[in-house]
Amino acid sequence: MSEIVYDLTVVFTKKYIPFGSRTRDQMDQAARSGKQNIAEASVDSGTSKKIELKLVGIARGSLEELLQDYEDFLRQKQLTLWTSEDFRVKTIRSLCYVPNKSYKTYSTYLTSTESACNCLICLIHQTNFLLDKQLKSLEMEFLEKGGFTERLYVARTAYKSSATNRSK
Repeated sequence: MSEIVYDLTVVFTKKYIPFGSRTRDQMDQAARSGKQNIAEASVDSGTSKKIELKLVGIARGSLEELLQDYEDFLRQKQLTLWTSEDFRVKTIRSLCYVPNKSYKTYSTYLTSTESACNCLICLIHQTNFLLDKQLKSLEMEFLEKGGFTERLYVARTAYKSSATNRSK
């Protein structure tokens, strides 16, 4: 989902925000940060739960910043923020179940500024929901099992203890 948010944000900013605008740069970077930190957390997951938790949290924060940018954009342009009960929002939400989805799955919503903003707001909410679930799961796993360094310490201590017992 974060990749779709990033790709659509790049399309949105190119289409609706002037080149050279600080807002355009910030939105593109927040979307990229969300995507990249999730990818980096995935790579680091095998060696450090602490770093994985931190990076997923950073991704979540970046997407929250991007969400605020889209909401500000709607407010400043005096456009309507669709409610969660709006049929268009429900339709966008249902697209997450489409197999092999990409940013093109949502391209029909890029025809107007209001529609594009609301589509991205919906996608960011979906992504943040998933990230919140992932963060809770990672936190529980960290509390129950500890981090990589802690597990290495326990294994090393057990090894040393068994080696000492064997030599006696």
